[in-house]
Amino acid sequence: MTNQPATTLMPRDEYLYSLAVQACIYAWPLYEMQRMRAATSARKAAGLGFAGNSPESTERWCNLFTHERELLTAGKSRVVMPNNDTLYANAWLDLSAGPLVITVPDTGSRYYVLGFLDYYTNAFAHVGTRTTGNGAGHVLLTGPGWQGTAPPEFNAPGRHIKSATDWVWIIGRILVDGPADVATVNAVQDQFAVGPLDDWQAGRAGLPRRFDSRFDPRGALEPGRFAGMVNDALRRCPPPAADAMLVAQFGAVGIGANAVSDLTEPARQALQRGLDVVQTLLSSPQGDVFGRLGAGAIASEKSGWRSPFHVGESYGTNLLQRAFIAKQGIGALASVEAAYPRCEVDATGAQLSGAHCYTLRFPPGQLPPVNAFWSITMYRCSDWMLVPNPIDRFAIGDRTPGLLKDADGGLTLTIQHAAPESTAARANWLPAPEGDFFLCLRAYLPRPELMDGRYTLPALERAD
Repeated sequence: MTNQPATTLMPRDEYLYSLAVQACIYAWPLYEMQRMRAATSARKAAGLGFAGNSPESTERWCNLFTHERELLTAGKSRVVMPNNDTLYANAWLDLSAGPLVITVPDTGSRYYVLGFLDYYTNAFAHVGTRTTGNGAGHVLLTGPGWQGTAPPEFNAPGRHIKSATDWVWIIGRILVDGPADVATVNAVQDQFAVGPLDDWQAGRAGLPRRFDSRFDPRGALEPGRFAGMVNDALRRCPPPAADAMLVAQFGAVGIGANAVSDLTEPARQALQRGLDVVQTLLSSPQGDVFGRLGAGAIASEKSGWRSPFHVGESYGTNLLQRAFIAKQGIGALASVEAAYPRCEVDATGAQLSGAHCYTLRFPPGQLPPVNAFWSITMYRCSDWMLVPNPIDRFAIGDRTPGLLKDADGGLTLTIQHAAPESTAARANWLPAPEGDFFLCLRAYLPRPELMDGRYTLPALERAD
């Protein structure tokens, strides 16, 4: 008889817990997309009224553009890290009934982008200034099961977009040059449209479609709710074939398109442990999760700025990165479209705080290198939201009126809680909260030197 090597088997509970952690990381983007779809899809459509018959209804409208009509200010955002530079466009699209045609207006010289996310949060396509230009036009969007032939009008580059999932989320940004420019942008927003290909070919305006989101976005995170939301998403938007074997294993903890609706007690306990660990993990600072700089990130120890991950058209096998961004910055554009470096510390490595005063100086010719625009936005650490202040300035950048250059042509920004005393400092003042804060540089159409580390953002220097 041949001696067999001893094998140590994991206890069942620990095995299920391990599977639950993997399942939660894999499925977190689906959970967030389900939650955001219920929270941000339209309850009411012009001429059609409410999709549901009561305020508690989970019915919504899809295949419809909705728009933020005013610049976001303190207390006016439902998402973390809102920006004060653009007006948002929003559309949840269902391709299961056939292709859709998206109509975009002429925006002149104004930057805009429509970012397309599949249901796994891959930023798989962009329409706008960089890719299709600023002129008016149409874009065909087809789902994974469509076998037709695109009309010749959509043969030009960027005019036929193929989605890997039947559900797609469009998040658009349109540049606004301050409050006085809002009405002009509103008129541009009104020209965006979406409708079925058949209607477009017949010259008819497309109508939105009613659907049931099924879930209250305000519900608490618990195993049954998580599994229910994720499994519903897996049925409507199956994972890529390459993930099939991985996802099949998750059935042991109640995750899967064919999973039973009622969790077993061992599965429930494993999922609860998995959710507790993964939620804490995904809510942690980037460096705590991926190492001091973060995998694939570009940062400068000297300056204290930490660049975000490189985001391409697909996360591929980088499931942890995908989950992390879904938790902390869902809807992010691909890095070639926009970059969002953050700074949480000063030149000494100390946490930024409104208890101190800081300067941020860009030497002559060293402003952030972009092909569209840049701004620096102030956020509270406590909730990642904009900061109320007496001058209603939430960001400062290349379009801020009245900035004063230094004698040598450089630019020095003043960052503190109280209003500065000098005229120049007040002109270049970005107000801070009383407590801890962080800054985010928004760099739209970043140049290569910003993305590959050749350009280094300056450090914040204590001025008190």
